[in-house]
Amino acid sequence: MAKLKSSIFSFVQDNWLFVAVGLLLVVAYFFSRFLNLTLIPVFADEAIYIRWAQVMRAVPSLRFIPLSDGKQPLFMWLIIPFLKVFPDPLVAGRMVSVLAGFGTMAGIFALSLVLFKKKEIGFFASLLYVISPFSLFFDRLALADGLLSFLGVWVLLIAVLLLKLKRLDLAMIGGMILGLALLTKSPALFFALLLPATLLLFDFSQKDWLLGLVKLTFLWGVVYFLAFAIYNILRLGPEFHMIALRNKDYVFSLAEIINHPFKPFWGNFKAAISWLWILLTPVTFLLGWLGAGLALKKNFRSAAFVLLAFFGPLCAQSALAKVYTARYILFLVPFFLVLAGFGLADFFDSLKSKKAVIGFLILVFVFPLYQLGLLLSFPQQASLPAEERRGYLEIWTAGYGIREAADYLKMIAKDEKVLVGTEGYFGTLPDGLQIYLEKAPNITIIGLGQPIREISSKLTNALADNRVFLLVNDSRLEVVDSKKIKLINQFPKAKNLQTGSQENLLLFEISK
Repeated sequence: MAKLKSSIFSFVQDNWLFVAVGLLLVVAYFFSRFLNLTLIPVFADEAIYIRWAQVMRAVPSLRFIPLSDGKQPLFMWLIIPFLKVFPDPLVAGRMVSVLAGFGTMAGIFALSLVLFKKKEIGFFASLLYVISPFSLFFDRLALADGLLSFLGVWVLLIAVLLLKLKRLDLAMIGGMILGLALLTKSPALFFALLLPATLLLFDFSQKDWLLGLVKLTFLWGVVYFLAFAIYNILRLGPEFHMIALRNKDYVFSLAEIINHPFKPFWGNFKAAISWLWILLTPVTFLLGWLGAGLALKKNFRSAAFVLLAFFGPLCAQSALAKVYTARYILFLVPFFLVLAGFGLADFFDSLKSKKAVIGFLILVFVFPLYQLGLLLSFPQQASLPAEERRGYLEIWTAGYGIREAADYLKMIAKDEKVLVGTEGYFGTLPDGLQIYLEKAPNITIIGLGQPIREISSKLTNALADNRVFLLVNDSRLEVVDSKKIKLINQFPKAKNLQTGSQENLLLFEISK
């Protein structure tokens, strides 16, 4: 123990600047991710995932319930222990993403260091990750994409180390991480396909290169064997087949792609570029391409590997995807930021004047920091792609008012039995309400479908024994006869910037 303490002290003393900058990055990361963590309300998919986690925690035999919708369950499994620690279920769910994002930042630093041998590149890439609106936004949402991004970075980092060191223990670790990625989301398959891409870094000029290649191929086999063995845990769930069925809702078949090879590709590819432009901010976006050019010139093999890790899945998804949103390319952002970090470090080294350094840093960081400040304090004013703004802030998928409605219903239920009808059967409602009322006594929640065109008999029949409420978004309310409903409260969502319209969540009480 004394020797260990002495070694740590010596390392810190010899590398005090390295340690100080690293600690500052860690503090900056967690401060930015924890501040106002629940400012953006629960999103539709968050509500579903957290509700599944609550159900799985309560009923262990339902641990594979996400398979019923074709979703891999690892992210929801990881939420379960946090539900025991945090009373707010939304905080519990988002904590998984916060910690995964920290792992991604560490992975970005390590990957940069292993590929380009310069700590400065790793620090700049990690700093860009901390202040990037893209990573900040999704690190603070209970979505599986952040976990996939974390696992993906580490799979490829282990793959690079495996190429260099050819060790069985690394192959086993890589296989386990890849297996966990496959338990998270289907796009993890891209990481499996990218494993042989590390041959870009292979030294074919060495004497015993053929023997090394044979050994590496065997180690890849170990990685794949362990990864797919772990993935096959899902076969314990009775609805394993739903993964393949639901994937068909999100991707085109090979026959469809052959019939229209460029129809989905160009539209999806342009959309992805626009998301990177907006959510990384223009300066970081340009830095990434500049860094790619400089890296190709100075370290071609490593740069080519990172570009392939970025462009390969991006082009494949653009060709395959029926449904495409910004979070589906989140797992590619770390690789782009490694290149941006290379460009930033190279520019920083080339500047001699202090004034030039200060001016350059202001140019690079001022707009991302401004957007970061808006996302942490006034997200409705932040620059977001139109579809992301609609989905997370403006329409029925944005859960404004659900927590407040739950608090009101819990207060009523202290003295009386309460029944609440909600629009829909799955999603923001009723799941968003159920996560807050899981342990509330005297409250029953039922889904009614949507749109709401009449007051359901399920609600009126319950009036004999309950106070009855209806929670619905005004865009999904088409009740003509309003004599039976009394508006208790309305909760506005963000305004649509194009039309100026504004949706509201409405809480009604039903009367006889």
